[in-house]
Amino acid sequence: MHAFDVLGDPVRRRILELLADGERAAGEISAVVQEEFGISQPGVSQHLRVLRENGFTSVRAAGTRRLYSVDPTPLRE
Repeated sequence: MHAFDVLGDPVRRRILELLADGERAAGEISAVVQEEFGISQPGVSQHLRVLRENGFTSVRAAGTRRLYSVDPTPLRE
């Protein structure tokens, strides 16, 4: 997927804005996005997956939590 396709979606852009200040838990991201856009948790998870699979975010496990952060590499390209 091309970077413009990934970033063309307002939900994905909002997720990246949330991550710009640092690492956040998936649940925290979901809560904000669900409230602002009115989409379901599985919908938010799909957007997180698109960002992760296209290299815009990275994720690490911390116990049962998944912590997301921005990977700036695709943005530089």
